[in-house]
Amino acid sequence: MQKNLITIGLGIAAIGVLFPYLKQIGLGKLPGDIILKGENSTFYFPIISCIVISLILSILLNLLRPS
Repeated sequence: MQKNLITIGLGIAAIGVLFPYLKQIGLGKLPGDIILKGENSTFYFPIISCIVISLILSILLNLLRPS
């Protein structure tokens, strides 16, 4: 359990470090991402970006899985 938590924590930290670079290639501003701007607030839901990330991770993990 401890190894899993450490791995998840390191993964989250890696995503945090890579996030500015992912924004440069357009991830987070794809067509279909929902952005609602009000006077004092902004709601941002990157649904298409989440789907793209999920597909990429699924493909990578299936390729790396030992058979």
